[in-house]
Parts: sequence; structure tokens; C-alpha cells
Amino acid sequence: MNTSVTRNASAVFTYGFLGLMAFLSVFPFIWMVLGATNSSIDIIKGNLLPGEALATNVGNFFTLVNVPLVFWNSAKVTILATVLTLAVSSLAGYGFEMFRSRQRERVYRVMLLTLMIPFAALMIPLFIMMGKSGLINTHLAVVLPSIGSAFVIFYFRQSTKAFPSELRDAAKVDGLKEWQIFLFIYVPVMRSTYAAAFIIVFMTAWNNYLWPLIVLQSNETKTITLVISSLASAYYPDYGVVMVGTILATLPTLAVFFFMQRQFVQGMLGSVK
Repeated sequence: MNTSVTRNASAVFTYGFLGLMAFLSVFPFIWMVLGATNSSIDIIKGNLLPGEALATNVGNFFTLVNVPLVFWNSAKVTILATVLTLAVSSLAGYGFEMFRSRQRERVYRVMLLTLMIPFAALMIPLFIMMGKSGLINTHLAVVLPSIGSAFVIFYFRQSTKAFPSELRDAAKVDGLKEWQIFLFIYVPVMRSTYAAAFIIVFMTAWNNYLWPLIVLQSNETKTITLVISSLASAYYPDYGVVMVGTILATLPTLAVFFFMQRQFVQGMLGSVK
């Protein structure tokens, strides 16, 4: 009897704690959705009830912001950064694991050490490099620094440890070259890893703020994160409009995550098929 009571109490505490944590995690999004229906004054007052200003806020947002342009800018930067990062990082991770050499681990350790360098220390050298290359105020300046991601290379190398070496050996016996092994065997087998990396890189690129703020200097090149920031930092910010913009900016990442969440979990667990 005591064991049953203790087990039930433990279950109640566990699920109660998990429910509280889930509510705290979801509450900012709920507050954002409710805020989009209220006027700026009601949001400042802390109103947590649905309002009647949704249509007004949506109309004001589409009036103040060139929505197709800023979403196109964000999509272009994100897609380019994601595709190039996955291509370069997966090749690097594959190479670090598959090709043995005396200098491999030294180079790999140096690369991992770059994870300890804060981005604030790299901003000025990067800005000077982009300025000398004539890339300031271009989307290419946002994409290029993100391609060689040490974290994504590390992630691919760790995942490649689970790649069956027998497949590579069999492919070599069949006469496949290294690039054919990578493209036609490694990539399909590691699709869960690619899916997890895709979500991570996509969300990072879409939400990128600091570096685009530095290098994108005209309204025609700004991304959605920069536009929302400018709306929120106005002299008299309309928080209802900011909430609408934030919701719209969140939708692509939510769609990508929910569409690929199963592959994401498999990739993070190191699943190889």
C-alpha cells in the first residue's frame, strides 16, 4: 500500500513538474499570439486576454514592411547558408573520420579550439575582410562566415563514427571512387544526421541577427530579424505590430522543425539506416 501511494505521488510530482516546465516554455509564444490581437497600450498594461486589434496590427505591419522583400532576403540567406554549410561540413566531417594521417588530430583539435573564440572577437577582422572584398551590404557577406562551422563539422564527424566501414570497403571493391562513395552511399545512409543538421543550421541562419546587423546597411538587403528589431526600437514602438512580425518570422522555423522532427530525433541519437 505504501509503495503504491509513493509511486502515485512520484508520478504526480513528475508529471506536474513536466507540465509546469512545458507551460513555461510555451507561455512566451502564447503571450506573443495574444499580444498580436491587442493594441500597443494593452500590451504595455500586461493584458493577457484576446483583443480586437489583430486586423489593425496585421494591416499596419504590411503597410510598414515590404513583407515579400524581407522574407525573400531571409529565405535567400538561409537557404544558401544551409546548403553550403551542410555540403562543406559533411565533407569535412567525413574526411576527418575516414582519412588517417599524423596531422589529422592536430588540425581537428585546432578547429575545435575555434569554438572557444567569441564571435565579438571576430567581427572586426571579418568586417575588414568583407570590406576589402567589396562584399559589404551583400547577402554573400552574411553567408560566407557561416559555411565553415566547427560545431557542424564536429557533429558530422561524431555521427560518421557510426557509419559502417564495411559499406565503404565493399564500394571500393566494386570500383567506386571516393566522391561516389560519399555521394551515393554516405549521404543516403546518413540522411537522419543531415536532417538534424539541417534543422540546426536552418534555425541558426534564419534567426541570425548580430552579423547581418553589421554588414547589411540598406533597407533593400535587410532580413526579417533586422526589420522586426527596427520596429521594436522605434521612438514609439507599436508592440502589436512587433508581435505580428515575430509570429510571421517564427512560422518558417516551426514548419521546418515539425516537418522534420522525427528525423531530427533520429539524427541526434546517432541513428544510421
